[in-house]
Amino acid sequence: MKPTLLILAAGMGSRYGGLKQLDGLGPNEEVIIEYSIYDAIRAGFGKIVFVIRKDIEEAFREKFGGKFDDKVKIEYAFQAINTPVEGISELPEREKPWGTAHAVLVAHDKINEPFAVINADDYYGISSFKAMADFLKNDCAPDHYSMIGYQLDKTLSDAGHVNRGVCEVDEAGHLTDVVERHKIQRTPNGIEYEENDGQHPLSPDALVSMNFWGFHPNVFEVTRQHFIEFVEAHRDQPRAEFYIPLVINRLINEGKIDLTVIPNAERWYGVTYQEDKPMVQEAFAKLTAEGQYPKHLWK
Repeated sequence: MKPTLLILAAGMGSRYGGLKQLDGLGPNEEVIIEYSIYDAIRAGFGKIVFVIRKDIEEAFREKFGGKFDDKVKIEYAFQAINTPVEGISELPEREKPWGTAHAVLVAHDKINEPFAVINADDYYGISSFKAMADFLKNDCAPDHYSMIGYQLDKTLSDAGHVNRGVCEVDEAGHLTDVVERHKIQRTPNGIEYEENDGQHPLSPDALVSMNFWGFHPNVFEVTRQHFIEFVEAHRDQPRAEFYIPLVINRLINEGKIDLTVIPNAERWYGVTYQEDKPMVQEAFAKLTAEGQYPKHLWK
């Protein structure tokens, strides 16, 4: 059975100032998602599931309708601020969606096979999809997940700070912890992140998560159970977010899974800020000129 690619595309793009999921950046106005889908298809993925908001469904279908339907199966799942979850009778009022793990959870009825999760607005590199597909086809199990790990210095933006999940890995290559670090950027002292008490250094070679995960479908049920507990613990915190690493760290700490970190030397490209756009456009033009991608992805 071919694995599925779950694309988280319900973000608001507040720092970017618009719907960056659909902003054309390739030589023919291709969006970043299209390169991920192209890479996934040639790596052997058999289905794409988009997690989007209802208010952008028409724009998504207009952008992608029929473009690659003959190459891969496409499905949609919808995340709202308070998309209901079985086991919770009433969700508290919110100011924003519950976060990435909740976004995964809303796709539970679309996926029954091993699957990968990515962000819609990140470019992950050709080799990363091949490595993830190989894992999902050959090694994925109810107690064995994976993650593509990127070198921190290849994931930074020159336009401003970024947040990254910094990973700790044991000698067997298994994730032991992932800690979200905020406001990471290059400074005169090197790469640093910001905490309440000031700036702290990070190694440029540190492995970080770019939200490229490989899961067995049993993750849906454990995530649902953890979400029920999270909601009860954060009913009075309308901005609390239920992130994927919260679920993963708990499963690791409870000894329920091993998670293999697959190192990747590719450079990340993304559009956190409008100022990132020219750099990403230049990168896709270069990759196309080098023959990594055809000039017209879908012709």
